Amino acid sequence: MNQQDRTRERLHGVVTATPTTFGAGGDLDEGRFRELVEGYVAAGVHGISVAGSQGEFYVLDAAERLRLMEITVETVAGRVPVYAGTGAVSTRESIALTRAAESIGVDVAMVITPYFLAPSGRELAEHFRTVAAASALPVLLYNNPPRTGVNVTPDVYADCARSGNIIGVKDSSGDLSQGVEYLLTEPGGCLLFSGRDTITMALLAHGGAGAISPAANVFPRLVCRMYDAVRAGDLATARRINDALAPLRRAWALGSFPVVIKEAMAVVGLDPGPARAPISPLPPERRARLTAVVEEIREFERDAVPATSGV
Repeated sequence: MNQQDRTRERLHGVVTATPTTFGAGGDLDEGRFRELVEGYVAAGVHGISVAGSQGEFYVLDAAERLRLMEITVETVAGRVPVYAGTGAVSTRESIALTRAAESIGVDVAMVITPYFLAPSGRELAEHFRTVAAASALPVLLYNNPPRTGVNVTPDVYADCARSGNIIGVKDSSGDLSQGVEYLLTEPGGCLLFSGRDTITMALLAHGGAGAISPAANVFPRLVCRMYDAVRAGDLATARRINDALAPLRRAWALGSFPVVIKEAMAVVGLDPGPARAPISPLPPERRARLTAVVEEIREFERDAVPATSGV
């Protein structure tokens, strides 16, 4: 087995789209972040994503992003792969972040499309290839058109996949048809990670590698149980879990991204602190509705997943 095949074999499963922990004053809470990462690994997740969209990379300066990567690599200590968000508006900045992530020891770079800009498919492919060529890290293209306004089409991915270390896509588009087209890319196919909980089960059933999941921040063991059920061919169990998690996905609409996920985590005892301004906490009535949703899923989880140590 060559190095690329070994890399692909290791990158799979449920990866937490880990939020960044802030104290009341808005500074990084490094101790709390270490606790979260350790708890997720103990809960059985297959990887940790840091400094992504759920991690509020867009309100972090470069030093904060790199510090989060350092803490994650130190805490994980090789037990699971570390996926780090290294995308930026400019190719130059993304190269610098990716090289720094490599020196820190992360396992995978997630390179989001440039945002605010509207690059053509040719420009987008050139951007990704140039960033990937700047380091030896495996690269996942991060597609999140609802946030960036830029879509990585299957044709763009196919063009990029000719570069040796561009290995797949984290797709948060919510477009199942497009996800399936990524999986059909030749040569070499695509390591596809769902970034949208609403279609994670469907993408797994189609052959996706895993999920970089917001819901796993709140219910890591339950999302892992769904992943295991799909892999075992037990689609009935996977569907029961998927359906049980559906109200949580709908609850994301109760507030501005990403505060709802942070407040849901607080309900289950994993409080990562507030979102950075200008995002505000939920008003009491909406927090009460979110709490009711989370508690209902907790009750389901008690029956669906045997108690273990960890989160």
